[in-house]
Amino acid sequence: MINLPLYLPGRVQSKAANILAVDIGGTKTSLGLFAIAGADVNLIQEETYPSKNYSSFNDVLDKYLQEHVSFIPDVLSIGVAGPVVNGNVQLTNLSWSIDANLLQQEKGIAKVFLLNDLEATAYGLAGIGKDDLAIIHSGEQKKGNLAILAPGTGLGEAGLFWDGSFYRPFATEGGHSEFSPRTDLDIELFHYLRNKTSPISWEHLISGEGIYRIYTFLRDVRGYKEPTWLEEKFKTENPAAVISHTAMRQLNETCVKAMQLFVTYMAREATSLVLKLKATGGLFLGGGIPPKIYPLLRDELFRQQFTQSDRMEPLLKDVPIHLILNSKAALIGAAYYGAFCD
Repeated sequence: MINLPLYLPGRVQSKAANILAVDIGGTKTSLGLFAIAGADVNLIQEETYPSKNYSSFNDVLDKYLQEHVSFIPDVLSIGVAGPVVNGNVQLTNLSWSIDANLLQQEKGIAKVFLLNDLEATAYGLAGIGKDDLAIIHSGEQKKGNLAILAPGTGLGEAGLFWDGSFYRPFATEGGHSEFSPRTDLDIELFHYLRNKTSPISWEHLISGEGIYRIYTFLRDVRGYKEPTWLEEKFKTENPAAVISHTAMRQLNETCVKAMQLFVTYMAREATSLVLKLKATGGLFLGGGIPPKIYPLLRDELFRQQFTQSDRMEPLLKDVPIHLILNSKAALIGAAYYGAFCD
């Protein structure tokens, strides 16, 4: 484990319990049955379902319980990609809504927790090891707030407040703050996107669909070429994956430029998040996309863009940056929250 002192008050006197943890995203929903083992949790069984194949979370939950669990778990802890308010959420990139109290009553589960998926990812730092992290920039290790930026189907952002003894995770919806153009090219891209949607958030660019939006802007507005073989790939494969894989292999100039812009925008929004949270303790990059483009993030472009600031460069250059490689971080975090945060 990385021994991050997260605020988990029940960890010192935990009791035996079964935790059904859930990580709901716009693309997939993962459910894992965990058992408390002292001050940690152990994953017993896990299953993943395509989110858009189901009309509600209840349908997924019922299927999982019927197929994999012959008893009612003690705790249901759900990380969701959306704003949780008073135990309710309408998911941002999925047509599901969840009411924690209603779930508790309908399923007969003793405790049901609902938290934002990036908050869950933050709690997941309690259960991952050093091998689950890759260093983008070592920085200067110091106590201070932490920030998490996680592009995937959408753009998730969260913080961890350092209270002097523990890190206390909290959710944000910063990914939906407005995109801020800086260069002439940014302004062109802004006008291109404004003709399609408004207002334009950072999520419109720093996400899977964002990669393809940047690519189509370069192709349709800037006149970059799209070879026939690439056009055919887009018909059968995920465009964002095609573009990023092609760029990392340097097979097409348009894809290379699209990913350079994606990395630039990701770094710039990471800078804003770190400055707003004064996250001198470090930045963690999570979500589905960063581990797949690690070679691009390891290049100088991300670091150069991240440290660009009129007066805050001395602060930014010392911020450690880590990439979360463990795809189960949010699921693990939901389990830790359900086990030790009551």
